[in-house]
Amino acid sequence: MNKRTSLSADLIAACGMNCGICIAYMRDKKPCPGCHGDDTQKPRHCAHCRIVECAYIKNTSTGLCVDCVKFPCTRINQLDKRYRANYGMSMIENLLTIKAHGMGTFLAQEQIRWTCIHCGGTICVHRGECMECGKVQFTS
Repeated sequence: MNKRTSLSADLIAACGMNCGICIAYMRDKKPCPGCHGDDTQKPRHCAHCRIVECAYIKNTSTGLCVDCVKFPCTRINQLDKRYRANYGMSMIENLLTIKAHGMGTFLAQEQIRWTCIHCGGTICVHRGECMECGKVQFTS
């Protein structure tokens, strides 16, 4: 099983997603490098992400949607709604935590939230289970 770390500021996407807990990043075969990585290994929907290509984000100093003049825009609201409903995670809450408390605090919270209580592996946001031991941590 893949033992890649899920705790890195480089893995936080513009939308607030921690790419380190994504199934595409965590898979053993052809793992995705995360939103800031090369597009060749990314799933198609990530390689052509409208949020990453957003002209407004490119005008922010941080590259995060939370610092955009249009935050939260329709795209972020739709993504947030889907992730809240399907995976129990909020992109908007992630971004607001980063804005209010800094990246370090956010990453520390992510470490706690997404670490398996059984083996210390990383929990996949899309499966709700540890990618190391396979134990279900929560269900959406």
